Amino acid sequence: MSWESFIARRIYFDKDSQHEVSPPAVRLAIMGVAMGLAVMILAVAIVVGFKSEIRNKVIGFGSHVRISAYSSNTSYETPPIQYSDSLSVVLHNDPDIERVEPFATKPGIFKTDNHYMGVVYKGVASDYDWDFYRRHLVDGDMPQLSDTTTSAHILVSQIIASKLQLAVGDGVLAYFVDEGKVRARKFTIDGIYRTDLTEYDNIFVIGDVRQVQQLNAWEADRYSGIELRLHDFDRVDEVSYRLYRQLMLFPDDYGTHYYTQSVRTLNPVFFGWLDLLDMNVWIILILMSVVAGFTMISGLLIIILENTSMIGTLKAMGASNGSIRSTFLHVAFYLVGKGLLWGNAIGVSLCLLQKHFHLLRLNPDAYYIPYVPIELNLWHVLLLNAATLIVSMLMLVGPSYIVALIRPAQSIKFE
Repeated sequence: MSWESFIARRIYFDKDSQHEVSPPAVRLAIMGVAMGLAVMILAVAIVVGFKSEIRNKVIGFGSHVRISAYSSNTSYETPPIQYSDSLSVVLHNDPDIERVEPFATKPGIFKTDNHYMGVVYKGVASDYDWDFYRRHLVDGDMPQLSDTTTSAHILVSQIIASKLQLAVGDGVLAYFVDEGKVRARKFTIDGIYRTDLTEYDNIFVIGDVRQVQQLNAWEADRYSGIELRLHDFDRVDEVSYRLYRQLMLFPDDYGTHYYTQSVRTLNPVFFGWLDLLDMNVWIILILMSVVAGFTMISGLLIIILENTSMIGTLKAMGASNGSIRSTFLHVAFYLVGKGLLWGNAIGVSLCLLQKHFHLLRLNPDAYYIPYVPIELNLWHVLLLNAATLIVSMLMLVGPSYIVALIRPAQSIKFE
């Protein structure tokens, strides 16, 4: 152990010294570091959790990548594409693609004795992955779809069920318009879901894809589109562009050209909003780092002034300014470390309380989530600790040069 480190430990840990080791200002400096780190941990955990929740909901309704017909039509009444055996082979052999799910959509009107409402019927195949809707199920169960027969069982949102005064097990009439003709279907509600993503909850009803194929007189291999679930969300744009280049020159057997879009392209408003949150986090991180650094500067200056006599004695014994600065930077390191320990304890505790008990609530109509979401990542916490330590210590290097201004002749008599 160097003598600088030894003296620093005596200054910081010696509780029986003549001077009080942690006067109120130094305690305030430690508190500044602790609160700054706690706020940073909370800010990152909340923003990451919020982005993850919203992103997962948007992906749950539309997957990562969608293949549809190349058309200027922006409604849910889209021209069909063929899901051929050759296309299936291409998609299933792609290492980035986890699941391939064809679907078909058709706008319609649900009507009861006293109410009616415009909806979009989304038909899915029997092997559809229901995990997303199962996580947001509030009543009933998922529709059981068969490979051989057309099912009339559906899943509706809580908003639709509430407006039409429907419950699980109720029947509802649906009316669809095709080439000027109105066609009626009767469905049975098997389950009710709620995602709080009102743009989708207001319109989507999930059922058997054969209903749409029969209403539109499509062959069994024709769908409104194909949804692709990827292994890695960060590769959605890359995979979407690669498939676009791969499929654009090869129309299906009916002459329809394929058009590939990523979930970011399909939902620019949501993802643009989420990207703006990153800027807010950086502003909070910078402000909290500066606050923690300045509180530590005040604490270091107080410690140096408190030990002016000792500094003069060390200089009289031949110690260099650099060695003495190193001693007090060691003391500052201990203070920052103590602040980091308290900051981690406070920040992580608050995150865990919110994660498990949802103490802070939100208006789901405005934020799409009923409570403040938390996603606590160990690597994020470690990086915040390292960044806070480095920034604080770098900000203390300049103020430590005040040691060079202290003269042994006057300082030894200093009280």
